[in-house]
Amino acid sequence: MSSIGKLMKQAARMQQQMEQIQASLAARTVEATTGGGAVKVVAKCDGTIASIKIDPQALNPSDAQLLEDMILSATNQALSQAKDISNAEMGKATQGFSLPGM
Repeated sequence: MSSIGKLMKQAARMQQQMEQIQASLAARTVEATTGGGAVKVVAKCDGTIASIKIDPQALNPSDAQLLEDMILSATNQALSQAKDISNAEMGKATQGFSLPGM
C-alpha cells in the first residue's frame, strides 16, 4: 500500500477515535468547590458548565464580592480540570500519528 493510502487510513482512524472521545468527554464531569463547600461547580469535559450550587448560608448581601470570587474560583478550577482531562484524552487519539517528513 502506498504511503498516501496508509496516511489516509491512519487519518480516518484518528478522526473516528476523536469523535468517540469528544462524545465521551461531553458526558464526563468534574467538580470543584470553594469556601469550604459553599460553592460547588460541575463542569463537563467538553468545556461547558453543567451546574453551580450555592449554599444558602453563603448568601449574605454584604459578602457579595466574596461569593462572586468563590464562584469564579470554583468555575475556573472545574474548567481547568475538564481541560486537562480533555487534553489527555485527545492526546491518546493523536499518539502515534506520524506525518511523513515531520
